[in-house]
Amino acid sequence: MFNVTEAWKAAYPDAHAGILVMQFVDNPDTHPELGRLKQGLESRLQAQFAGKDRKVLETFSAIPAYTAYYKQFKKTYHVQAQLESIVFKGKSIPNVAALVEAMFMAEVKNLLLTAGHDFDRLDPPVTLSVAGGSERYTLLRGQEQVLKANDMLMADRSGVISSIVYGPDRRTQIRAETRNVLFAVYAPAGISAAAVRAHLEDIRDYVRVVSPDAAVRTLQIIGARPHPDLPSMGS
Repeated sequence: MFNVTEAWKAAYPDAHAGILVMQFVDNPDTHPELGRLKQGLESRLQAQFAGKDRKVLETFSAIPAYTAYYKQFKKTYHVQAQLESIVFKGKSIPNVAALVEAMFMAEVKNLLLTAGHDFDRLDPPVTLSVAGGSERYTLLRGQEQVLKANDMLMADRSGVISSIVYGPDRRTQIRAETRNVLFAVYAPAGISAAAVRAHLEDIRDYVRVVSPDAAVRTLQIIGARPHPDLPSMGS
C-alpha cells in the first residue's frame, strides 16, 4: 500500500515519514469531548509559553527541523505560525470537522506536519518521493500548483496527493462522508522515528474520542534506514 522511491532515500537519508490508516470513522461537524480536549490543549500550551518571547519557538521541539527544510524553498513553517497565534494571541485551533480537528490538534501539540486524506478516494499504492519540479496537482482551495524541485511529495496512481511546501490535494480531501481515513506525516532530518510514531498515536487517540470503534488498519514509519524496533501495526 505504501512505497518509497530510491530518489527519496538518496535525497533525504535522515528523514522519516509515517502513515496511519483508520477504518470505520465518523466525521461530525462538532464533538463536545473533542472540543473539551482541544480547549485543554490550548490552555496547556498558553501556560507553557506564558511570559516567554516569540524567539523561544525558533529552537522549540521539531520547529528547527522544519525551519531548515522550508528555508531551502524560501518558505516558512506555517504550523509554527499557528502555534504562535495560540500561545501569544489567544486564538484557537480552527473549528472544523472532527477528523481534521483531531489532526490539527496533534499538529499543534507535536509540531509535526500532517496531511489527511479520504482513503476511499485514493488510488493505491501511495508512493513517497521527491519532486522533479514539473509535477502538478490541485490544492484544497482549487488552485493548480506546480511543485518545487526536491520537495518531498506523496502520490497515488492518479497523481500527487500532497507535498511539504504546498500541502494536501483537493481530490482526496477529507469530507463529511469520510469513513476510512489516511493521515500522512512528513518529518525532515532531526525528527526521530519514535516522535513520528508518538504523533500518529496521538491522532489515533483523538479520532477514537469521536469514533470509539474505529480500527487501525496501518500505522507505519518509513525511513531510508530500517527501524526494526518500530514495526507497522494494526488493531
